[in-house]
Amino acid sequence: MTILMKIETDGISSEGLRIIRHFTPNWFAATMGTGILGVCLAQFPSVPALYSVGEALWFLNILLFAALTAIYAAKWVLYPADARRILNHPVLSMFFGCIPMGLATIINGFVIFGVPLMGDTAIEIAQALWWLDAVLAVLAGLSIPFAMFTRQQHAIHEMTGVWLLPVVASEVTAGSGALLIPHLAGDGAQFTMLFTSYVLWACSVPLALGILVILFLRMALHKLPPVSMGATGFLALGPIGTGAFGLALFAANSGGVLAARGLGDLASAMAGASLLGAVLLWGYGLWWLAIAIATTASHARGGQLPFNLGWWAFTFPIGVYAVATLRLGQLLAFPLLTWLGAALVAALAMIWIVVSLKTLSGALKGFLFADPCLDN
Repeated sequence: MTILMKIETDGISSEGLRIIRHFTPNWFAATMGTGILGVCLAQFPSVPALYSVGEALWFLNILLFAALTAIYAAKWVLYPADARRILNHPVLSMFFGCIPMGLATIINGFVIFGVPLMGDTAIEIAQALWWLDAVLAVLAGLSIPFAMFTRQQHAIHEMTGVWLLPVVASEVTAGSGALLIPHLAGDGAQFTMLFTSYVLWACSVPLALGILVILFLRMALHKLPPVSMGATGFLALGPIGTGAFGLALFAANSGGVLAARGLGDLASAMAGASLLGAVLLWGYGLWWLAIAIATTASHARGGQLPFNLGWWAFTFPIGVYAVATLRLGQLLAFPLLTWLGAALVAALAMIWIVVSLKTLSGALKGFLFADPCLDN
C-alpha cells in the first residue's frame, strides 16, 4: 500500500498534496453559486448578452465541478483514513449535499444552454446525469442524517442552517427533473421522471420545513450563530426557493404527462395545487429573506464577518429564490414579481463577483484549504 501511494503521489508537489489532503466538500458550494447565477441570467431572453454570460458560466461550472471532483476523489484514494473522518464531523459532513446540488445546476444548463448547441444529445446527457444526481441526493439525504443520529455529537445551541444541506439536495434534483420532463421522448419516460421528482420533492421539503422550525427555536433560545457561520442565515431561503421553483415547474409541465396516463381529470387540479403551493412557499420565503438580511447585517456591524467558504451561502439560496420569483411572475403574468426577480438576480451577480474574487484569492494563498477534521 505504501509503495502504491508513493507511485500515485509522484509528480505532485508537497503543496499539491497538502491541498488534496485538506480538501473538503464545502468547496462544491462554489459550483452551486456559479451554476445558479448562470441559470438566473438565462431567464432574460430579451437580453442576449445575459444569456451569453450565463452560458459562459455554465461552461466554467462544468470545468470547476470536474476539477473539484478530481481533487476530492484523489483525497479518498491517497488519504482514505483522513477522508473518512468527515463522517464524524457535525458540520463538514453536511456539505456532502453540495455535490448533487452543484451537479443539478450543470444538468439545468444542459437543458437551457446545451440544447441549442447539441440538440437531443444534450437531453440524453442531462437525463443520464439526472439519475446519477438523484442517487447522490438520496444518499446524502439518508446517510448524513443517519450519521447525525448514530455517530455525531450535536447540541441545539450549535445548530445552524447547514443542517439543511443534505436534506435539500433531493428537492433540488426534483426541480431539475421537472425542468427536464418536457424534453424527454415518450410518455413513459416523462411520467417516470415526474413521479420520481414528486417523491424527491416530498422527501425533502417537509423535512426541511421541520428543520426551519427547530432553527427558529434555536435562535430564539440561543440567539444568532457565531460570526464565522454568519452567512448560514441565508441557507433557510434555499429549501423554500427550490421548493417553490419545483412546484411552479410541476404546475407548468405536469398537465400533458398526466393526461397521457389517463389522468387528465386530475391534471388541472394538481397543477392548480402546485401553483398555490409555490405562491405560499414564496411568501414564506419573504420572511426568511428579511430575517437573513437582518441577521447578516447584525453580524457585519463593525466589520465582524470574516471571509470563509461559507460565504457561498449568500449565492445559491438567493439564486433559487430569484428563479422561483421569475417563474411565478411568468405563470401569473405579474410584472411586479418579474421586476423583483430581476433585482434579486442583480444582487446575486454582485455577490457572486465579490465571493468569487475572495475565494480565488484564498485558494491562491492556500488558507482556504484547511480540513478541521485533521486538527487532532
